[in-house]
Formats: sequence, C-alpha cells, structure tokens
Amino acid sequence: MTKVVVCALYKFVSLPHFESIRAPLLAMMEQAEIKGTLLLASEGINGTVAGTQEAIEALLVWLNSQNGLDNIVHKLSFDDEMPFYRTKVKLKNEIVTMGVEGIDPLKVVGTYVKPQDWNALISDPDVILVDTRNDYEVQIGTFKNAVNPVTETFREFPEYVKQNLDPAKHKKVAMFCTGGIRCEKSTAYLKEQGFDEVYHLEGGILKYLEEVKAEESLWEGECFVFDNRVAVNHDLKKGQYDQCNACRMPITEVEKQSPAYVQGVSCPHCIDKISDEQRKRFVERERQVNLAKARNEAHIGSDVNQVIEARREKKEAQRRLAAEKNNAKKSQVL
Repeated sequence: MTKVVVCALYKFVSLPHFESIRAPLLAMMEQAEIKGTLLLASEGINGTVAGTQEAIEALLVWLNSQNGLDNIVHKLSFDDEMPFYRTKVKLKNEIVTMGVEGIDPLKVVGTYVKPQDWNALISDPDVILVDTRNDYEVQIGTFKNAVNPVTETFREFPEYVKQNLDPAKHKKVAMFCTGGIRCEKSTAYLKEQGFDEVYHLEGGILKYLEEVKAEESLWEGECFVFDNRVAVNHDLKKGQYDQCNACRMPITEVEKQSPAYVQGVSCPHCIDKISDEQRKRFVERERQVNLAKARNEAHIGSDVNQVIEARREKKEAQRRLAAEKNNAKKSQVL
C-alpha cells in the first residue's frame, strides 16, 4: 500500500504581494492532487497538506522556486489514508493568530534549541517550561513538568503571560508547540515584554518525536495534530484517540462507551453544552456522512477541521462585532 505523506510547513517571511501567490499555488496543489490547507499572509505561509511522495516533493520544489519561500521549514509524517478532504489556500491577516499587533518573529525571537539539546534545557530547575498549545491539545500529551496555560485559543496566550509570568521572577522560559510556529510568535512576544532568556523547541514536538529515541524522551502521551489522525504517538503514527465531530475534543475508546457519546453528535465533553438546534444539525450531518459512505463517497461534512474552522470564524466575527460596538460607544462619549 502506498503511504500518504503528510507535510506540515511554515515560514515567517515578508510577502507584500501574498495575494498573487494564491491562484498558482492552488492550481499546482490541485494538479498534483494534494489535499489540506495552506494559509498565506503578509508575514508568511503556514499549513499542513498531504499527498503522494512525488506530489509533496513537487510542492516543496515549487515553493522553493518562489521568491522568499525557499528553504521552508517542513516536517514529514506518514499515514495509510488521506487525512484531508479538501484542497484550500486561504488569505489571512496572520499565519498563526495571536491578535497582538507589532509582533514580528523576523525582528526578534527566542533562542532555538535543537531536539537533542531539549532534555538538558528543560531539566534545568531554573527553567519554567510552558506549553503554548490549547488545553484540549495539552490534555492528551505534553512534556514532563510542563505548565498548561489552559487556553482555548492562541489569542488567550498574551493574557496568560500578563497574569502569570514575570520577567523579574522567571529568568529562563522555555516554550514549545506542535510544529514550532506558535513558539515563533510566543517567544517574540515574551522578548517584547522584557523577558531575557527565552527558548523554544526548534521544529516543535513533531521534530522532537522524530529525532529523540522513545527511551530517552521526556514526552508523555500523544501529540494532537490538526487532521483526521487526531493524534500521533512517539513513532509519529496515528495514536489511540478519535475526535468528536461536534466539539473537536479528542476522545478515547473508554469515553466512546459513555451514554453521552453519539457518533458525530455528542461526547462526554460537550453533551451538556450543545443546543437542541445544534444536536439536530449534527444528527442530519451524520446521516449524510453515513449515506455517502454507503455510496463509497467522501462527504465533506465528515471533515472535523471544517467544524473547527467554522467555529474559529464565528469567534472572529464575534470579536470584531464586540470591538465595533466598543468603538461606537467611545465615539458617543466623545
């Protein structure tokens, strides 16, 4: 069986004309039958895609030929099935959304630490180790003794820093994330806030799992990934978790035995949080998914990442509306 190659990639680089890259990049991906999502912004490129080995190699060659996108950071893993349903290239304000203006990893960033040097750093008692990922990611795996900020989105990370970290008290801060991109911004943010010794794991958790032997590893559990594999183990193979299509939370086989679990509709994490309207919609979506399976077709509604994306876009719209209302009130006062 031919393995599907999964490629996570990113690069912070000034792309003033990033909009013009979208059409040829999308055409190249569609022609090569590459699926997944890439984000383009004035600050660079980010995303995860999958295809045959030849297709992914062709994509990397294509990117390398584009001005500014050469030598792109990328990590490869493998799966027996295609983990994505669609091919998308999206234009964004940021390639990873922190929501703080002026944070530029191209100007200032923390110290990169190679995977083989990571254990020594985080074993230093003077180092505070912070997991920059969201709570649902941390719950299924993290590094030994790492602090969980308990954030729902990366936008909440700056507030966590303000409330919990102090440059005068925390002299050495080490941070990590899935592939390295969130740490580029989080370390840049900490440097801007006056922290001196700030470190981050080069290549992220995925690179660490690839290069550090399991018997020497300080990683505990599995690593959440943003595709239909849900999580990977230390061998970078699909782990033991599935994902609830209703709330995106990773779920175990034990949780799937709960009366609260209805495939595609609810799980123990969200049974008391979803509305009757949502429940009806999820039931109908699952019915359509099953009909598509019976016809041996792929139903895009089964793509968990579609649910995640819709939820993020809804939150972004709510934030913009709240900001507009707040500005309107200020104008009335003036």
